[in-house]
Amino acid sequence: MANLDQSIRALLWPKRMPKSALKARAFIVARYVYALVRALAEGELSLRAMSLVYTTMLAIVPFLAFSFSLLKGLGFHRQLDPLLRNFLVPLGPRGAELADNVMSFVDNVSGSTLASVSILILLYTALSMAQKVESSFNFVWRVDRPRSFARRFSEYLSVMLVGPLVMSVAMGLIATVSSTTLMSRLTDLPAIGTWITNLGELTPYLLVVAAFSFLYVFVPNSKVDLRAALGGGLFAGIVWASSGNLFANFVVGVSRAEAIYSGFAIVIVAMLWMYLSWLILLLGAQLAFYLQNPDDLPFGQHRGTLSNRLSERLALSTMLLVARDFDTPAHGWRRGSLAARLRVPRHQLEPVMAALTDAGLLTRTTEQRLMPAKDPHRITLLEILKVVRNPSSDTPEAEQGAWNASVEAFAEQLEAAIETAAEGKTLADLVDTQKLEEQQNEPD
Repeated sequence: MANLDQSIRALLWPKRMPKSALKARAFIVARYVYALVRALAEGELSLRAMSLVYTTMLAIVPFLAFSFSLLKGLGFHRQLDPLLRNFLVPLGPRGAELADNVMSFVDNVSGSTLASVSILILLYTALSMAQKVESSFNFVWRVDRPRSFARRFSEYLSVMLVGPLVMSVAMGLIATVSSTTLMSRLTDLPAIGTWITNLGELTPYLLVVAAFSFLYVFVPNSKVDLRAALGGGLFAGIVWASSGNLFANFVVGVSRAEAIYSGFAIVIVAMLWMYLSWLILLLGAQLAFYLQNPDDLPFGQHRGTLSNRLSERLALSTMLLVARDFDTPAHGWRRGSLAARLRVPRHQLEPVMAALTDAGLLTRTTEQRLMPAKDPHRITLLEILKVVRNPSSDTPEAEQGAWNASVEAFAEQLEAAIETAAEGKTLADLVDTQKLEEQQNEPD
């Protein structure tokens, strides 16, 4: 499998791209297709989609009860009925039955019930589902740190309150505009009427694309470019709509399963559709990530392990460039530009940057520009080296190992040599040396 992967990468990433613009674009499209197929073959997205199905089964009723009941108090909950039915269309006749049961359940939920202790259960299960979705998106975006609990609670709760309201208002406005006299007259026109009818049929899918794009921007604990999110949302929306039609035909073809599973058939079919929907959503997130980070296309989730030698050089080079240029007007390094300058993949640079940030040597501005966390004169080179050598990962058992005396002595000599070479030298000294070398190399 590894040899096949290397062969495909060598084919899709040649040393020289074709001069023909059409062929070059074909290569680019093939790279994205290969990256998405590889993500599916690796199996991690599939496992996370399965996990989300389980979480959804536990949380969907409390989530719907919480969201729909808030809308019910405002008189908007019926506006989401078409969206719910559209999502369940692939389930066939049982999908309409399931939608009716859900709406009947929401109608029976009273405000006094939500005002009781049960609201805590609703919030807990709904927030747990949102947390698992964030974890899956963070995996796709190579983010190791989730939101803090305070941010998670406030932001998720805001979306749970505002999201359904926005969707219901949008559906209400669309229904109102569609029923106006002007729209009726326009619909009667031969050319324009067909266009308006088609647009009306596409509206639910456009809302799905918009919802997917919003999730790709909002959910990952990382800054996501809007164009990348729209690209991922459009892809996921089209695939989801196409899969819905295919799944509906599949449901019709396996209707005999009801004779075996009886009343459980709708549950099994619903779980299959939820799994497919989550998988498509995660694939769209994966595409959005690659659209924003095309340099990661050849590598996938395999980050590899850097040697200590390369880690030390990356850490020193990162701190040198950041310290040298952070105060230059209209400049300042970001992760992408820094990786391009050092000619290393971002997935190799990011662990080093994370270690430097955790150690209090590197920080980011609100514009995501990198800068030293303290005065470069107070950052020693030995500090930087110790960060990436990561002595904190040594276990007590390893520290007390039965080392050979000669090995221990040689290791101590190495440590002493490193400390001697870096003794008294700071990051500011390294910056001064770099600037001096640049001045000497400038042509007269």
